Amino acid sequence: MLTLKPKQLFLIDGAGALLTVCFLVGSTLLPKQYLGMPPPILTGLAAIALGFALYSGGCFLFVGTRWRPFLNVISLANLAYCILTAGLVVAYFDELTPLGVMYFSLEIVVICGLVLVERRALANR
Repeated sequence: MLTLKPKQLFLIDGAGALLTVCFLVGSTLLPKQYLGMPPPILTGLAAIALGFALYSGGCFLFVGTRWRPFLNVISLANLAYCILTAGLVVAYFDELTPLGVMYFSLEIVVICGLVLVERRALANR
C-alpha cells in the first residue's frame, strides 16, 4: 500500500494538476480533430485544473499539522473533476477521437487512484 505524507500528497496533486493544465492548454492549440473535445471545454477543464494546482501548491507551502480539512477538500474536488470529465466524455463521445477517449479515460483513472491514496491518508492519521 502506498503511504505518503500529507505534504507529499499536496505536491503530487499540484504537480499532476499543472501537467493537466499544460496538456489541455496545449491541446487547444491543436486542431480539434486530435482529441475531438471542443476547445472551450478544454479551456474550462484547464482553468479548473489550474485552480486545483494553486490550491494544492498553497497547501504544500503553508499547511502545517492541520492538513486534514485541506486534503479532504482537494480529494473531493478531484473526485468531482473526474465525474465532470466522465460526463463530458459521455456527452461528446461521438465527437471524441480514440486518442481523446484514451486521454480522458487515463486521466480519470490516474486521478481516481490519487483520490484513493488521499482518502486512505485521511482515514489512517
